[in-house]
Amino acid sequence: MTRYPHLADLQSLVGQHLATSDWLAVDQARIDRFAEATGDHQWIHVDPARAAAGPFGATVAHGFLTLSLLPWFLEHAFEVDDVVMGINYGLNRVRFPAPVRVGSRLRGVSRLLAYEALPGGAQLVVETTVELEGSPKPACVAEGVSRRYTGAR
Repeated sequence: MTRYPHLADLQSLVGQHLATSDWLAVDQARIDRFAEATGDHQWIHVDPARAAAGPFGATVAHGFLTLSLLPWFLEHAFEVDDVVMGINYGLNRVRFPAPVRVGSRLRGVSRLLAYEALPGGAQLVVETTVELEGSPKPACVAEGVSRRYTGAR
């Protein structure tokens, strides 16, 4: 876990690596819960027997499941001591270069692309590359836009 004392400290890090998260295993139970939450029950995600004979040789996580893990990757990669609240503001570019087979491990490698000071905080654009253990291609590359607030006005 990388710690930064103040949100304003990030301003000088634009263009640089911020942090790398721990690894996270993607098991069938997580995939099934995501399918239940979203209503996306496509067989490549939820039918292990059929998926074993499919193009990936096993079930694969939904791309949007991988994307939805961005907050986890960021929370387990870095912390800013004076931030009291953060909100998702949106996404810019998102790509899914490689499938995430059940049982895979993922981690997020984050780089700060932009920092814009706001009253009481800042808007950050963070590119997170979701690495897929053992794969030359990442599972996801996404630019997340968030607003972080320090409580100071």
